Amino acid sequence: MSRKSKGINAERDLIHKFWATKDWAAVRIAGSGSSRYPSADILASNRIRKLAIECKTVKEGTKYIPNKDIDQLLEFAEIYGAEPWIALRFNNAQWHFLTCEDMKKTASSHAITKELTEQKGLLFEEVIGN
Repeated sequence: MSRKSKGINAERDLIHKFWATKDWAAVRIAGSGSSRYPSADILASNRIRKLAIECKTVKEGTKYIPNKDIDQLLEFAEIYGAEPWIALRFNNAQWHFLTCEDMKKTASSHAITKELTEQKGLLFEEVIGN
């Protein structure tokens, strides 16, 4: 399975989790990251909140997200009126959600380790308020 297919499957998994709550709706934005306009991977909302989510999966170690990608997520979320989140899943474990401020910023990227994710990340149920 290609890296792109794994990412798409992870995004779909997260969309199903939102819809399974009965209070949330979610859609995948196809082509996010390849458009000249800023966007997110997933938009999720209930009657109260809107989330703009960038999804990442990691086998092990550290995940680096280019600063440009974070900047685009923040710009999109600001314009759209949504909360920007990074959803991360290590080795098919539970989804964890981090704010952009929670990640370690380097000169060219934002770094996320499993330890940081476990310390600062919120589980899916915590993000949706259950």
